[in-house]
Amino acid sequence: MTAATLPSRHLIRIGGKDAGDFLHSLITTDVDSLPEGEARPGALLTPQGKILFDFILWRDGDGFLMETDESQRDGLIRRLTMYKLRAAVDISPAGEGVTVYWGDDAGRGTVTDAAFAKAGVALSRAPGKAADGGEEAYQALRVASGIATSGADFALQDAFPHDVLLDRTDGLSFRKGCYVGQEVVSRMQHRGTARRRVTLVEADADLPATGTEIVAGGKPVGALGSVSGKSGLAIVRIDRVADAAASGVPLTAGDIEVRITLPAWSGLTFPAESQGAES
Repeated sequence: MTAATLPSRHLIRIGGKDAGDFLHSLITTDVDSLPEGEARPGALLTPQGKILFDFILWRDGDGFLMETDESQRDGLIRRLTMYKLRAAVDISPAGEGVTVYWGDDAGRGTVTDAAFAKAGVALSRAPGKAADGGEEAYQALRVASGIATSGADFALQDAFPHDVLLDRTDGLSFRKGCYVGQEVVSRMQHRGTARRRVTLVEADADLPATGTEIVAGGKPVGALGSVSGKSGLAIVRIDRVADAAASGVPLTAGDIEVRITLPAWSGLTFPAESQGAES
């Protein structure tokens, strides 16, 4: 069986007759178009457009389940409750642990993961702890697929949705109405100012630890996120990486030379030339 239990992933249930409208007007995900049997990534943003909480959302009967890291669950419940006001919405913890299935067992879960599907990987998720370990194999698959998660790959309140490819994984809607932080991320989309992106990192030796700076000619371009042996993820300034490539300047993490590529499934390319400093 190709499966893994993720004990640090916890669930929140959002129910009540106003649950759909409540979430649709609050988070980045297009909740109205979310089909049964599909789990989509999403985020609750700060008013400045940065990720305050990240999660995976799917329908559960007449309500929704929101999967997030255990470190975020209680704070996310408090924040959702703060926004609830008089809406007919019930918000409560809904269990600890999630099991994921892929490969020949991909269909065994409750819902299909839309982000992995974009990367060409059939993977499903289900509440509960139904597998014996396997988390290391799942994390290696996540890294190879270019799927970022908070904590390992970026700090909350320090990344925009574009930085972590939510605009490429059905986790960020530009077609629905207003939600918290929507004005900022819409402006980034329409002006094409997103310069930080999740990339795949490869080396000929084991990569150094998460958080190690990636530099080009002594200048930082980003930092390592998740690491799995010789492979990893990093959120980098793609304009600076492009400039380094054009100049023949090697990229290094610690004392190890690395190769950086954008996930092919994202459809993104490195800019032909630097277009100015965007922080």
